[in-house]
Amino acid sequence: MERNYILGVKLKKVPEESSYLRELPLIKYLDSVEQLSFSAPVTFLIGENGTGKSTLLEAIAVAAGFNAEGGSREFSFSTCDTHSDLHEYLTVIKTLLPKDGFFLRAESFYNTASYLESNGNLQRYGGISFHKQSHGEAFLSLVLNRFEGKGLYLLDEPEAALSPQRVLSLLCAIDNLVKKQSQFIIATHSPMLMAYPKGQVLEFREKGIAVVDYQETEHYQLMKRFLNEPEQMMKYLFE
Repeated sequence: MERNYILGVKLKKVPEESSYLRELPLIKYLDSVEQLSFSAPVTFLIGENGTGKSTLLEAIAVAAGFNAEGGSREFSFSTCDTHSDLHEYLTVIKTLLPKDGFFLRAESFYNTASYLESNGNLQRYGGISFHKQSHGEAFLSLVLNRFEGKGLYLLDEPEAALSPQRVLSLLCAIDNLVKKQSQFIIATHSPMLMAYPKGQVLEFREKGIAVVDYQETEHYQLMKRFLNEPEQMMKYLFE
């Protein structure tokens, strides 16, 4: 049975005019609608760099009690306090409290692994130090060993360290966890990930946010064109 622990977000108050947050598509969108809804067990946040996908994911994580740099609710470290204050302007619409949860940030995973090395129970994470595994192996090991089900899992560009084959392994792991009443919110650029059939794709655009079909995304269309005609694409790029 599928279950969502977070139903969406809505605007609590509009950021000050001097705040860069005012320019985010998310703020522009929420200022004109009641809420941004998460209607599927897996929600993909997609869009160009700088549109606010990771900023929103981080805000949800902080509001849900996770460490801003990544980890579970028990993690309490800060190597560089750079997270935004977006969570102060949003109301996260929650339902049941998940029994498990984790915030995985690709950019700060090294810091998370270091904290775990000093303070955590490695047996719960597969028994092998993440620093003794490749980046991709560590990512997948975390999901396969630490994610237990009935959980809220927030993933920021999890494909960053994974080969295409390992992305498929991640998709299998996500589906198994969805079947165990888990919810995922994932910021990604991976056309492979966003093909997940039970997923909702939210595309962050300059003027707002739209629910789109997978095959309508620029990620899918551009990748398909490139794979079908790589020589033609290269010719076009370098002329």
